[in-house]
Amino acid sequence: MPKFDKSDGELLYVQVSDYVREKIYSKDWGVDEPIPSEHELMDMLHLSRGTVQKGIRQLVDEGLLVQQRGRGTFVVQPVMARPSSNRLLSFGESMSAQGIKYLTKVVKSEVRQAGPLCAENLQMDVGDDYLYLCRVRYVSHRAVMFIESHLNLSVCPGIEETNFEHEALFAAVERTSGHGIGRSEMVYTARTAGKVRGGYLECDEHAPVLELDQLVRLDNGVPFEWGSVWLPANRCVISNETHRA
Repeated sequence: MPKFDKSDGELLYVQVSDYVREKIYSKDWGVDEPIPSEHELMDMLHLSRGTVQKGIRQLVDEGLLVQQRGRGTFVVQPVMARPSSNRLLSFGESMSAQGIKYLTKVVKSEVRQAGPLCAENLQMDVGDDYLYLCRVRYVSHRAVMFIESHLNLSVCPGIEETNFEHEALFAAVERTSGHGIGRSEMVYTARTAGKVRGGYLECDEHAPVLELDQLVRLDNGVPFEWGSVWLPANRCVISNETHRA
């Protein structure tokens, strides 16, 4: 549990906002689910009710949370989703196809046990192992995207041994699963970067970013990746081309 103080010059309520935002961004607390109550947060964080209330209010103003009288405070459901029915390319493949040279740095790679949200999305049992993988992609020495993946180890056995700075994720998935990449479901949401992702993306924590929440499946329909791609608003443009049958 984090310790909250003013030694780094930040107000306590801002630190509360950072803590709750990180829980949402890292998918520990899911969409349409209630977050812990004010009293539970007070006990968890050892802070006063006023401090907790002010921190939560900041996230309500950002649009991350909604308060419902008599029910609690809930993570907000994004309102725009787009199924990807055209040929699915990873961001790396897309950049390579455009002749853009990039560098990938793995900033975190660890086997974790699935909680209820991860288990539901990846069709696993709670407590099963998955790979939590975080990468930053650089173009001309500037961070252009932060990629956060939860990978189903049961369908991609041995993928945790991959050097993802030299092998693309989709290539590693096809190699370890024996299947091709199928389709993805994506949700686009405008966010503020937050301290953790702002640090990786080398931007201010209050800077606007675009989050692409995605669930990617193999060609047999089994999900293998659940995660997010975070894009700084002033460094990336996304274009998409689809065709009617």
